[in-house]
Amino acid sequence: MADTPCIVLLTAADEDRLPGLDGIESEAELIHVREEDELRERLPQADILLVTDFRTDMLERAWPDEHHISWVHATSAGVDALMFPALVNSDLVVTNARGIFNRGIAEYVLGAVLLMAKDSINNLRYQRQHQWCHRETELIRNKTALIVGAGSIGQDVAALLGAAGMHVIGTARSEREDENFADVHASDRLYDLLPDADYIILTAPLTEETRGMIDREALDCMQPTARLINVARGEIVDQDALIEALQQEWIAGAVLDVFENEPLEEDSPLWNMPQVMISAHMAGDFTGWKQALGEQFVDNFRRWRKGKTLHNLVDKNKGYAGSG
Repeated sequence: MADTPCIVLLTAADEDRLPGLDGIESEAELIHVREEDELRERLPQADILLVTDFRTDMLERAWPDEHHISWVHATSAGVDALMFPALVNSDLVVTNARGIFNRGIAEYVLGAVLLMAKDSINNLRYQRQHQWCHRETELIRNKTALIVGAGSIGQDVAALLGAAGMHVIGTARSEREDENFADVHASDRLYDLLPDADYIILTAPLTEETRGMIDREALDCMQPTARLINVARGEIVDQDALIEALQQEWIAGAVLDVFENEPLEEDSPLWNMPQVMISAHMAGDFTGWKQALGEQFVDNFRRWRKGKTLHNLVDKNKGYAGSG
């Protein structure tokens, strides 16, 4: 290990340096890069790579044949952008930001469920039109919420929805018991569970197993009153199939924070659908989240310096961090 380790921070071209890193400026050399040419030049110097741009494929293109990087940290819950063969097949340690976004996403999902149940989208529409339109709305108590992805984020979502009186079930790689869920089923039972779900909430990581999981067949399994909430990755949903399902009223609505392509194309039919709410990949982004990400990395950096096991170790073959 170098006496003064070199940390390369990769951000998007329009991003400032991650806050919260001031505490390690005397302990490490911190190099902030935004462009591919600079990244290619700097990676051979790095001991640690800190990535905030979770959408980029720049890293794979710039990855050097020879380097002494031992640890890659992603400031996101999803690490799909890092799972290119040269990294997956290496002995590098990968960690992620597991835990930082859990509560924010859980509150977003609870709000989305209430938005749909109380028909708040139409309340706002009628208000803009100066229309007084009395109607009845739904209680969420005893409604069934199916959380696809009963990991760290899914557990916090389940806890909030359960506290609101919902019947919460989940899917994971294998069946298990979890205090936040009535039941956690193996993911291969998804099609069996969809017909009874009032709300289908996607919190799973993007992996080869989950890519395109919510396809036309899955949407066809849902009841006409079901609502889909996606706070995971856009690629988990077949977006064309979802648009068709909403247009044909196979399902009642959707709250979408993530999309196959971001930003969402200006001509997408989703923008104008009255039963859809769109947000700009912000479900977990609370005031101060970037500072929290920086502080989380600093804590792990100090563990790395002492030779301790790092928090939030990612299983590179599975594509996500386990518990602990």
